[in-house]
Amino acid sequence: MRIRISRALKYYSRRILLYCGICVLVYAGVAGGVVLRFKDELPSFTQLEEVEPARTTSIVSTDGAVLKRFWVENRVPITYSQIPEAAIRALTATEDQLFWRHWGVSLPDIFRAVLRNLTQEGSLKGHGASTITQQLARNLFLDQKQTWTRKVKEQLTAVLLERTYTKREIIEIYFNKVLFGNGAYGLQSAAERFFGKNAGELALEECALLVGLLRGPYFYSPINHPRRARDRRDLVLRLMRNTGQISEAQFLSATRRPIVLKDTRDEEIGEAPYFTEYIRRYLERNYGWNLLYKDGASVYSTVDSRIQSIAEETLLEHLESVQKRVDAKRRWSRPDTAFWAGINTLEDSLRATVVQGALVAMDTHTGHILAMVGGRDFTETKFNRAVQALRQPGSAFKPIIYASAVAQKIPPTRRYPDTAVTVEMFDGSLWRPQNYDRKFLGWMTMREGLAMSRNVVTTKILEDIGPRTAVRQARRMGITSRIRAVKSLGMGTSEVKLIDLAAAYGTFPNGGIRVEPVAILKITDKDGNVIESRVQGREQEALSAEAAAVATSMLRSVMDMHKQTPKGVWRGTGTGARSYYGFRRPAAGKTGTTQNFADAWFVGFTPQIVAGVWVGFDDYRVSLGSRMSGAAVALPVWAKFMKKAHETLGLAKEEFELPPGVARLEVCGDTFEVASMYCPNRLEEVFVPGSEPTSPCPDHTAAVVRRPGLKKQDRENAKRAYQF
Repeated sequence: MRIRISRALKYYSRRILLYCGICVLVYAGVAGGVVLRFKDELPSFTQLEEVEPARTTSIVSTDGAVLKRFWVENRVPITYSQIPEAAIRALTATEDQLFWRHWGVSLPDIFRAVLRNLTQEGSLKGHGASTITQQLARNLFLDQKQTWTRKVKEQLTAVLLERTYTKREIIEIYFNKVLFGNGAYGLQSAAERFFGKNAGELALEECALLVGLLRGPYFYSPINHPRRARDRRDLVLRLMRNTGQISEAQFLSATRRPIVLKDTRDEEIGEAPYFTEYIRRYLERNYGWNLLYKDGASVYSTVDSRIQSIAEETLLEHLESVQKRVDAKRRWSRPDTAFWAGINTLEDSLRATVVQGALVAMDTHTGHILAMVGGRDFTETKFNRAVQALRQPGSAFKPIIYASAVAQKIPPTRRYPDTAVTVEMFDGSLWRPQNYDRKFLGWMTMREGLAMSRNVVTTKILEDIGPRTAVRQARRMGITSRIRAVKSLGMGTSEVKLIDLAAAYGTFPNGGIRVEPVAILKITDKDGNVIESRVQGREQEALSAEAAAVATSMLRSVMDMHKQTPKGVWRGTGTGARSYYGFRRPAAGKTGTTQNFADAWFVGFTPQIVAGVWVGFDDYRVSLGSRMSGAAVALPVWAKFMKKAHETLGLAKEEFELPPGVARLEVCGDTFEVASMYCPNRLEEVFVPGSEPTSPCPDHTAAVVRRPGLKKQDRENAKRAYQF
């Protein structure tokens, strides 16, 4: 009996081995045939070894804040060590419980899936049994079509991936590649997008939520479908508990926690939208689409996010105030008044209802753009009024003319008549320049004419130096737009860009050196290699250091002059920055207002920062309303911004440097010759070498100012005092 059993066992054993051998041969043949059939359609070893998903290009501020990311797939790659353990456990518990043991394809899962589909669906089609490696293969190299050929290629590619990469590397690539919904590719981007934190900071329930999204990123989106998202999260947590990945206590604690998402309303716009769009245009123009959207470059910008926030808040808050004033004036103005000039249609009326503004601030020495606001609402219009709009600057152009005069050795003390004049234009027509206040104040110095923005005085100065001289000076100071050499140039009749005018003003505190505005400090690729780098903008001498210092001194009078005269108190047009807004630092600048109050400007600087502000309507035909001048509308923004910006950066209070060559003399306030000890009104003035007065005051001498009882010796000393 035992012999028969033994023979039977040997017989069946040989049969089983034979059948198994035949099955192995058949399977190997089939597998070989499948490989031969699809070998040309599988990824090459080079492709497998160079898996590199598209990356995100980031624009970073000088204080380390990410201002904006540009992407086709919003992805920030991380390493395996940065992936939280809870996310890995959630993924394997949900998608592939045998991940750490299989070789790319899980045969037990395939058999279970086939059996389930046959018994529940009545077909071989239905739920698949894709491993994590198969899902990665599909995402990297294949499409999403539900076909047998795609499934076979997916399994073969998964095997190749397992032979090329370790399990940890597959997990790392997977978590950097897959879509989590709402534009977030990869775990790091998803963590930032949904929770506003880094991947390594994710809690257990947050990891479960994100892993749950992989089954249907949009169907289970916590933003659009919070209830579905929570149910899916709890299912993932339950699977983790059932597989021993977490304890019962952890499960109960995590399922009780609510889903708390970060506010993503401004996610697409980012920080400093007008500035980042300015950079985007530069990158696309100079480096192409791939660097901007796929290569994962890092762009280190000049903007300080703190200063940018101050600029946006200050400008937008003030624009709201101006909007209310304009709307109130319009309601009470008759349709036939000048206030409605240029508004002829409904479209004009709608466009005219929105007061716009722009602000740009730069470092005076390096040209670094510290802040840029190009309009009221980037979502409404991407037109950047700080760098794209051409607008008439009004009197804000005058400093360039006065700088030209100073460079021509015209002293700040030269007097000009502020009276009614008629100027013959190049075409033979006659022009009668008017002042803002419709008054004429008589003779005044060039310094006083600039401080009070007297149009007639500026016209006389322009006639002395010639319009072409002023145009050449504007070019040297960086004005890129077309400037017409006409006698009305001092009224700001030629259009300029705000960024150009602000950079031109930066020439004054920088010793006459014009520095090109710079938005980017460095660009590096994904590996940290430097693509582009600069310390500051290109420099060009626009004025002598002495002329720049004298022009700066004159522009300080715009903000500081307060003089009692027989015709009343003469004040600089920018004194409101001191009296109303408490900006006490050494500063200089100039207001600007165009005809019919269509544009309001203020551009000014300290030794460290130059900033320009424009306020108006996009349609230049529409007026802000009477008395809405640069001093009333633009100056408040500038003063508030500059005060907060200097405080935030912790900048020390600095004085403007005076070059050694500048002549610094006491002159008589009546004759503007060298003051004697007898001049009752003495003032200190600065001059470009060769333009200073050399004669003593002829009106106030010892001969006419003789004091009773003055001794002979004292009279001799007094006589010598005014002899030079």
